[in-house]
Amino acid sequence: MTSQDAVGLSPSEDSGTVTRQQWKWSILAGMASYLDAGSIVALGAGLSLFQTSLGLSDGAVGALAAIGPNAIGCAIGAFVGGRLGDKLGRKRIYKYDLLVYAAGILCIALAFNPLMLFIGTFIVGVAVGADVPTSLALVGEFSPSKARGKLVSFTQIAWNLGPVVVLLLALALSSLDLIGIRIIFLHLFVVAIVTWALRQGLAESARWQTASTSDTSAKHKLSALFRGTNLKALVWTGTFYLFWNIAAGTNGIFTPYIIRTLNAGSQAASVALSCAGFVLGILAGLVVMRLVDRSHLTRKAMWGVGAVMQVLAFVAYLVFPFTVPVIIINIVLFGVGGAFAGEAFYKIFSQELFPTMLRGTAQGFTFGVARTFLGIWSFFVPALAAIGIRPVAALLALSLLISGVVGFFFMPNTSGKSLEQIEAERVPA
Repeated sequence: MTSQDAVGLSPSEDSGTVTRQQWKWSILAGMASYLDAGSIVALGAGLSLFQTSLGLSDGAVGALAAIGPNAIGCAIGAFVGGRLGDKLGRKRIYKYDLLVYAAGILCIALAFNPLMLFIGTFIVGVAVGADVPTSLALVGEFSPSKARGKLVSFTQIAWNLGPVVVLLLALALSSLDLIGIRIIFLHLFVVAIVTWALRQGLAESARWQTASTSDTSAKHKLSALFRGTNLKALVWTGTFYLFWNIAAGTNGIFTPYIIRTLNAGSQAASVALSCAGFVLGILAGLVVMRLVDRSHLTRKAMWGVGAVMQVLAFVAYLVFPFTVPVIIINIVLFGVGGAFAGEAFYKIFSQELFPTMLRGTAQGFTFGVARTFLGIWSFFVPALAAIGIRPVAALLALSLLISGVVGFFFMPNTSGKSLEQIEAERVPA
């Protein structure tokens, strides 16, 4: 592969401001997050309708959520795709996985029996799981060191934008019931195909190209991921993300379902309330993009504020009755808090704390573990929600407390440093 075939910065070129080309690459890579979240929320918006139309039990609803893009299917894709992205290159994964995603989405959109719905949901999960760690590694590797947080956290804007578009469509098409949901999935199919076509102009990561040809030492073997500072980084990112993802995943896919099931609002109201939360996530994410590369103290301050807000979001359900005003309080606190102390920081640190030849593997592992636990948890959410909101809220508040404490007190200082500088400062594995 020649240097002209490489995307972004080589290690020696890590300086300067973000170029228009880097923004373009970030958008194309960030579409993985758009499609990931969009499919999760589309499924969430249609759960109760699919349940009624196809005669699904509460257990089947939980199983559907558990095997898809929110959980176990995604986990399998992340484990495999992250590792292959490190061994074979970022390009070989992101060049083809959206075709698999599109096939799964089409299967859901045309599902007229439970088998089609389950197969399509699983395929979509595997595809987004493979794409996300590979695409994020690509963004981290072509970003200037003093704007890496900005470009990586931009993908979280895309993650929130997917649900906003999906939920607005769901609101506009709510009178069509399940036909409206099918149209929404067809929209994701079109976006996936267009993104795949545009990605054909992307090439390989320059940093991956350099690392893969110049360093074959033992520190880049898979076993090195589970030793020394790599293991510490794996445990830290994996722990705070796992507990945060339990709350965020439940909130993303089950909020419309819970609101409607507990008679706190209509299908249209539940979709509109969920949409508002993601809009707040976009607005707060713009603040994160502006501040995240300033300093280590700025990162910790944002995290601390966001962690407290998120815990209070679910404590509100324990203190007040489950009504629309209280749901709005939860949505505001969690929407803003999740941007300040959530997946955006997980994405940033997952690029910064691991060497190039283990970067995708590490994120695929922690992403996969978190989605697996979420999948197991998803089996029980419908049954718990049938009892009432408080058991769910108590567990989510506890999860967010653990995530907030771990993230705040063990956060490393990597702000503004090049990936090579960060790796050099860390004790060899």
